This record gives sequence, C-alpha cells and structure tokens, in this order.
Amino acid sequence: MFIRSELKTAAKGQISGNIGIFFVCYLLIGLICGTGVGALLAPALSIGLIMMFLGLTNGQKPKIGDLFNGINVFGKALWLNIITGFFTMLWMYLFIIPGIIKAISYSMAPYILAENPNMTAREALNESKRITKGHKGDLFVLQLSFFWWYCLCGITFGIAYIYVVPYMQATMANAYNKIKG
Repeated sequence: MFIRSELKTAAKGQISGNIGIFFVCYLLIGLICGTGVGALLAPALSIGLIMMFLGLTNGQKPKIGDLFNGINVFGKALWLNIITGFFTMLWMYLFIIPGIIKAISYSMAPYILAENPNMTAREALNESKRITKGHKGDLFVLQLSFFWWYCLCGITFGIAYIYVVPYMQATMANAYNKIKG
C-alpha cells in the first residue's frame, strides 16, 4: 500500500525545474513519431522517457539525450508494447472490467524493462503481474486521481499537459519504486 498524496508531493518536487526538459522530450517524441517509420520508435522512446523519470525519482538530473537510451532495448520495447496491447485486448473482449484489471497488472512492465534492460519483454510482463498483486486497486485510484488534471488540460486546450504529463509520469515512477520490492 502506498499513500497517493506522498507520491504526488514527491513528484511535484522532482519535476520542479525540469518541466522544460520534459517539454522538449515530448516535443521530440511527437516529431519523431509523427512520421510513419518513426512510429516504430515510440515504444523505445517511451522506455527512454521512463528511464529518465526513474532517474529523476532517484535524484538524477534529466538530460534531453537520455530520451534515446531506450533505443538500446528497441526490440524488447516494441515486443513488450505488442504483447501488452494484444493481451489487454483479449481481456477486454471478456468484458471491460477484466481488461482494465489486466491493463493495470501490465502497467509496470515498461518500468521493469527500463530498470532491467537484460530482461525479456515476457519476463518484464510476468514481473509486472507479480509486483502489482495487491496493488491494483491502489494503482487504479492513483490513475483516477488525475481525472481533474485531465479536465484542466481540456479546458486549457492542451496547454496544461506541459505540467500534467511529467507530474503524472513522475508520480507513476514513484509508485513503481514503492511497489517493486
């Protein structure tokens, strides 16, 4: 069990002074993935971004170049993205609720792969299922706690995303650090 307010307070402090770096990173991801071939890089760039947030939660200063560290696990990141999407889709066919539960169960797999690049995608997925046991409700409520932030993003025509996305990502990285061991 973790306390949402502690995770969010820590995340606010961690992203303070780093919003510009993350804005540039998200801009780069958008530009790269906007091309057809670049879309294949999205899972690896996503892992690179997660590596940045995990580093941030451990007191490291993020650098824009760190975004490309996920390229080292390109194949694993792509395969993890494919199998996670496939399994979640299969569970969604049973009914929406089992699909949501499985999506939460798989949600820590990218963090695990980012922290353990020697793991296979399947091992990261299995480890995610293991560490989220007993935490699925907490993780669901944590995600739900950002609802009003997303509403703010809509009201501001997306401008609030500049703050909200790094805030949410840092909070999720903090949650991963709490439940991983």
